Amino acid sequence: MENKYLEEERYYKARKRVEEIKGFYGNLIAYVIVNIGLMVINLLTSPAYLWFFWPMLGWGIGVLFHGMKVFNYMPFFGKEWEEQKIKEFMDKEEQSKKTWE
Repeated sequence: MENKYLEEERYYKARKRVEEIKGFYGNLIAYVIVNIGLMVINLLTSPAYLWFFWPMLGWGIGVLFHGMKVFNYMPFFGKEWEEQKIKEFMDKEEQSKKTWE
């Protein structure tokens, strides 16, 4: 019974990870397509002022942070950091329960 539970938990985590990666690549593809469209519109309508760089820059920063989160390149707020903090809080709670017993 416990083995089945562990297997289901592993499957759930793997599936969640795949969804995170799919979400990032969906965001990246949308970023590329939309920004190519904005660049074409900009160059056809007002080539003297290249405004398409601004949305590209803003959205690009978001895509960068999204990728850093998905692929665990964030020194803070990454998966390891989250798990470490969860364990730390659980340990503190356990200690406080033992203190009051």
